[in-house]
Amino acid sequence: MTPSAPAPRLKDGEPPAPEAHPGFVAHEEDAAADPHVHAPHGRFAWAITGSGHLLVESLALARRLPTVDLFLSAAAEEVLPMYGYRLEGLREHFRVFRDRTASAVPVGTLYAEHYHTLVVAPATSNTVAKCALGISDTLPTNMFAQAGKLGIPGIVFACDTEPVVVTRAPHDWVTLRPRRIEFENVERLRAIDHCRVVCSVAELEAALAERLAALSLAWNASSS
Repeated sequence: MTPSAPAPRLKDGEPPAPEAHPGFVAHEEDAAADPHVHAPHGRFAWAITGSGHLLVESLALARRLPTVDLFLSAAAEEVLPMYGYRLEGLREHFRVFRDRTASAVPVGTLYAEHYHTLVVAPATSNTVAKCALGISDTLPTNMFAQAGKLGIPGIVFACDTEPVVVTRAPHDWVTLRPRRIEFENVERLRAIDHCRVVCSVAELEAALAERLAALSLAWNASSS
């Protein structure tokens, strides 16, 4: 029997270095190679949920931002192909992290990387409710909670904010009438620390422009 390697000697009181979680190692494959990994001004963390409402327009704004990483919920992975987005294509423009672990391992990048802003766009009414009530059981909701605890400003593009919402489904247009509970959850979310709620693509763009100005950054000249 081959003897095991001796344990490393530690200074008194020094905790052993944590081992890498196997789920996080898998996510290194999801994070496409990026020459700006250590961007001097930090990065945007952009979480995508299972909403198709203004998804195309939201991702177009993400493309215009410098150094963005995408954090996809499991529902987002199902919905994105319905709107013509494949992981391979997204990786051409973003680092992509996926919701493949029970403990939302990619959230650890909030500590290891320098993220200056979290964006959740578009956010389903389910995600809005969870964020408003402090429930963290998906990658986007975990990102939202941990970013708030770190004091990282968050921007949430809530989908159900008008009495009538006309949205583009994969094959047709659909008219929805959000319930009172959806409106109440949006108002609850507005009260959460470090969170700014936006209700349209124009408001999202304006909020992002303010963050860029505050960080002395600029929109990308071209998204092509």
